[in-house]
Amino acid sequence: MNTKKTIRDVDVTGKTVLVRVDFNVPIDKATGQALSDSRLRASLPTINYLKERGARIILCSHLGRPKGRDPSLALAHVARRLSELIGQEVKLAPCCTGPQVEALAMGLAPGEILLLENTRFHPEEEANDPNYAKALASLAQLFVNDAFAAAHRAHASTAGVAAYLPAVAGLLMEKEVYFLSQVLEPQRPFTLVLGGAKVSTKIGVIRRLLPKVDRLLIGGAMANTFLKAEGFSVGASMVEDESIDEASHIMEEARRRQIQLLLPADVVVAESIRPGARSATVSVRQIPQGWHIVDIGEITSQAYIRALAGSRTVFWNGPMGVAEIEAFAHGSRCIAQAIAHLPDAITVAGGGETEAVVESLSLTQQFSHVSTGGGAALEFLEGKELPGWTVLMDT
Repeated sequence: MNTKKTIRDVDVTGKTVLVRVDFNVPIDKATGQALSDSRLRASLPTINYLKERGARIILCSHLGRPKGRDPSLALAHVARRLSELIGQEVKLAPCCTGPQVEALAMGLAPGEILLLENTRFHPEEEANDPNYAKALASLAQLFVNDAFAAAHRAHASTAGVAAYLPAVAGLLMEKEVYFLSQVLEPQRPFTLVLGGAKVSTKIGVIRRLLPKVDRLLIGGAMANTFLKAEGFSVGASMVEDESIDEASHIMEEARRRQIQLLLPADVVVAESIRPGARSATVSVRQIPQGWHIVDIGEITSQAYIRALAGSRTVFWNGPMGVAEIEAFAHGSRCIAQAIAHLPDAITVAGGGETEAVVESLSLTQQFSHVSTGGGAALEFLEGKELPGWTVLMDT
């Protein structure tokens, strides 16, 4: 699957290189500070590779979904933290294009780094405007896409730039594609663990991977749709009624293929989905009317841990409950611990909320790979074309 050239395949020495990174980090709304620097750290191998070879490095990234220029989504705090991580000043441009930015780019010495302001401050970014892409490209001699989490977006800075510059993958992009390709050709037994909110966003992945799966473990709000398809009442819990038939078909297909498909047997329920809400653990046969399922129960956690044992490949995407609330994170943490401690297994966690659970337990290094891109990872596994990958030069 890794058929694209990377920075190792081209001469970067002394060149000015435009690197699309993903610094779309969670922000503390009160202080404006980044709540996690994991995505900054993930970009360091590519940045250091270029720096060691005397490249002049121009980084660009989006942050959030601004409607025009939004000071709360500016990248000054990102530049400061990246400077600390790298051990040298990262200069911050006031915008992405124009004479001032061009002068800053021209003034870079070998090994110096310039970070452009939030690419989405320009509406031309998401429109993949060719003039905007051309202006970005004019700053450099080579384009490196290292933003896997944004590779499923056909935006100017992820795909459009490649029309005007030689384009290759960064080291993070290469790593993402390598490990997700391992999931597509898994060593068996292969266990697929799916959680999160919606069945509808996972259907494509389930359909593509089901012929290769030995065990399918389902949690999170998406399990509610499966439970309802099995005839259980799920109280006030979120259900995708339009996906109930699809859930039934998946369960029938799993039975036909003799795949071990596990749904929650017990769940944590709460009167409301907020910290401090009254909660209890009950059988799925006894969910109170008006209450919400917020986590898998202990019996289910232990059953899932037993099902994971002996796996040679595991892909996990989506928490088992409302993991951002401490009281409802136990099931997700149990699964993270169990996967992290599997011996001799290829273990891959999808990005987003799953990445946050793994990171909160300091288990990132104990997984084979923790993807930086939840949506991009799912689309890759589903077999969809990722524009930010497709545009790169073939080997």
